Amino acid sequence: MENKLYCDIFNELTEAAEELISIAKPRKGQIFVVGCSTSEVLGSKIGTGGSTELAVEMFKALKAVADAHDLYLAIQCCEHLNRSVVLETEAMERYGFNEVTVRPMPHAGGALGTAAYENFAEPVVVETIVAHLGMDIGQTLIGMHLKRVAVPVRLKHKQIGEAILTAARTRPPLVGGERAKYPAQIR
Repeated sequence: MENKLYCDIFNELTEAAEELISIAKPRKGQIFVVGCSTSEVLGSKIGTGGSTELAVEMFKALKAVADAHDLYLAIQCCEHLNRSVVLETEAMERYGFNEVTVRPMPHAGGALGTAAYENFAEPVVVETIVAHLGMDIGQTLIGMHLKRVAVPVRLKHKQIGEAILTAARTRPPLVGGERAKYPAQIR
């Protein structure tokens, strides 16, 4: 990687993703969703200055981390595609998600959504998912794609580039009321 800024972002993103996974402790085959504005990462307003080159580097970092932990990576598209999600066909089939017909492009899907579509082995776009953990880079609003109950995770990295970083894990809802007993460690 020649561009120092892109190299720094690649490293920040890798570290943040690894930290989230070490805290969330997802099981193999679970879904890691990421929403990202490369415009925000580069210091511009969301949707105004994205970078396809940066998106490819960010995708490579995220994919490497997800693969190392046997997780399915899912990339949220922008609002112009109703925040649909790009993931591998295998994940869609395993989880029974509903496919939609669209091909993300930089200004209709976002740079990272486009990079995911162009770099996954068998990409597919689905309307909505139920993910187990996620990262929101630049306030792209991934909450609609997280399982109930989402739990905020505070990471060492508060930003990726210039973009605000928010991370979450999920846990099953607590049920049963005041008589219920819960495991000592709640996932």
